[in-house]
Amino acid sequence: QVQLVESGGGLVQAGDSLRLSCAASGGTFSSYTMGWFRQAPGKEREFVATIMRSGINTYYADSVKGRFTGSRDNAENTVYLQMNSLKPEDTAVYYCAATERLSRIRQLSGYTYWGQGTQVTVSS
Repeated sequence: QVQLVESGGGLVQAGDSLRLSCAASGGTFSSYTMGWFRQAPGKEREFVATIMRSGINTYYADSVKGRFTGSRDNAENTVYLQMNSLKPEDTAVYYCAATERLSRIRQLSGYTYWGQGTQVTVSS
């Protein structure tokens, strides 16, 4: 069983940056593909980024590509999401997720473990 705890959310202005962290415990962190998802009010949870096991390969939603960067520190059992040039439409609760799978990594159903989420609010 893997436990995930997100942190780093907050209220920022458009154009600002934030770095989210997700600390994992209870499993072999380096064996998990890690994902970031977000859910805005009244909307479905959507894919943001995937960071593969080694951290070398990453994948992003088109809406965040070039602005967000995912990374991980396997020694610290932590995955990060650096968010730059934030926009009001990035406002959402951000969740990290973990899976042992190597496929369906852009889909919610591909992930087994989820954190509780951290709120990011971007004002215009």
